[in-house]
Amino acid sequence: MNNKSIVITGGTRGIGYGLAKHFLLKNNNVCITGRSQSSIDSAVSKLRNETNHQSIIGLECDVSDIKSMKDLWNFTQKTFGQVDIWINNAGIANIMNIFEDIPKEEYDLVISSNITGTLNGCKVALREMKEQGYGQIYNFEGFGSDGRTNIGLSVYGMTKRAISYFTAALIKENENEKINVGYLSPGIVITDMITQEAEHMTPEKWAATKRMYNILGDDVETVTNWLTEATLNDIGKHGTAIKYLTPQKALWRFFKAYILHQKRDLFSEN
Repeated sequence: MNNKSIVITGGTRGIGYGLAKHFLLKNNNVCITGRSQSSIDSAVSKLRNETNHQSIIGLECDVSDIKSMKDLWNFTQKTFGQVDIWINNAGIANIMNIFEDIPKEEYDLVISSNITGTLNGCKVALREMKEQGYGQIYNFEGFGSDGRTNIGLSVYGMTKRAISYFTAALIKENENEKINVGYLSPGIVITDMITQEAEHMTPEKWAATKRMYNILGDDVETVTNWLTEATLNDIGKHGTAIKYLTPQKALWRFFKAYILHQKRDLFSEN
């Protein structure tokens, strides 16, 4: 399970950073991307200090540009010799707002990052991995993947619904290939994207939202450690949906919260 070479798009913070950290701790090689060289340099330095591993590199990359993604593949392959796992993690959410009040430049950015970025990553990784003869590709699901909707997340939810459809189609198209495609679903992870929601809610609404997140959510460290282990155990499998928050787990969380009265506070440091 170790000594794999892994690309994680958008790995300078949040879930991507957590994945990079835990892949390194399990003795793998990792390449992350970011929108600026300064953010990449900072993340790489921090990851080296936290994990005591030097096999972490980074590249400034615009995921919406296909050439930039090809450069990412070449950079990683040249450094590590191969790319075993490619994770399309890079993505952003729109500021919570009804659609008519979301500026066009904002939803253009969400679509180009989440949808075009994922398509570009898959395009490059599929072609190169087929030539290489092996490889795993994972696309990230998120709110909206299962068809649920929420006021304020129309654009972000649309992109995640599209990615789920696209990944399912990609799995079918490659079922007779040596390349394996799957989903990664982190559930509810307490990141900046969630804590920033408070700025757009009334105190009463945010209190109710936090109660739900405290039941169903988890911190980045917990989720990414689990996802990393599950991904490494999935090598050689095709069409796997690696889901952290399953319906069974969600039901158990509600049982503990409302029947056993076990309380959690994921926002004590936020």
